[in-house]
Amino acid sequence: MTRTGEMTQPDEMARPGVAPRQLPVGVSTRVRVPASSANLGPGFDCLGIALGIYDEVIVETIDSGVVLDVEGEGSANVPRDDSHLVVRALRRGLAHAGVSAPGLKLRCVNTIPHSRGLGSSAAAAVSGLAAASGLVRAAGFGAGLSDAELVQLSGEFEGHPDNAAASVLGSAVVTWTESADGVDSYHAHRLAVHPDVCATVFVPDTESSTSFTRGLLPDSVPREDAIFNLSRAALAVVALTSDPSNLMAASADRLHQPYRASAMLPTSTLVAELRARGHAATVSGAGPTVLVLGTAPVPADIRVLAQGHGFETHSVAIAGGVDITAG
Repeated sequence: MTRTGEMTQPDEMARPGVAPRQLPVGVSTRVRVPASSANLGPGFDCLGIALGIYDEVIVETIDSGVVLDVEGEGSANVPRDDSHLVVRALRRGLAHAGVSAPGLKLRCVNTIPHSRGLGSSAAAAVSGLAAASGLVRAAGFGAGLSDAELVQLSGEFEGHPDNAAASVLGSAVVTWTESADGVDSYHAHRLAVHPDVCATVFVPDTESSTSFTRGLLPDSVPREDAIFNLSRAALAVVALTSDPSNLMAASADRLHQPYRASAMLPTSTLVAELRARGHAATVSGAGPTVLVLGTAPVPADIRVLAQGHGFETHSVAIAGGVDITAG
């Protein structure tokens, strides 16, 4: 687990008191992990939803070393060694399960855009941990990691569980963190999204840095804004699960989007224009992607509007959780 305020290397931590068993060579697994959007307007670090854009990782144990092939999104900019997030998460998951690997061969096929607010780093962490779980099962070393363990371990990599929990559990999630003796534990509850709810993402070419946009947030907010967001986050659960007619009101936010607006002018402008036209638009995570949740696909004129601001429009399904299969 993560100690508050400390920098940790979660991939180096093992389950105490368990002697590692080594996986045999030739064991393989395949995982498919959905993208995610966090916050959904008012639910800062507490609400997330899984979206039908997927990264896939195929892993096989080999004699020694790490062989890593990456295709698709971000392939030109990611490392090809043990420092790659999927490899780090994979090793962390194996260590947690009390297992080691002689060597690893990975093929990562990425379609989730990087640094766009669609949970690419959370998906990478979940991919590695889920692959560890799949290898453990394939080797006959047990049932692998539970959903709760996947949420906890991926939350340790992220520092909060909203994106990662959505990728693990699918659908929409409510997440929370509990701290005791300086140790954070991450939790999530899956929500069954109403069948009429559909999602549209507007993805720009530009990237954003989550650490930078978090730095724009104030240490305190007015009481009336806090109350406003509490009411809208509670309403969001109702809107997502039983009454989508409330999505517009439920997606309003005063806690984080106004403070980030000046750093992402095309994003904030598009959100404002979409909401003025009656679409429940929010910044997806830390941006700059924009998410709209509704009960019908957006019309053609909205696609033209978004294109004029430099955004590509994609209708995406509300996704299920991580899928782990034999390689």
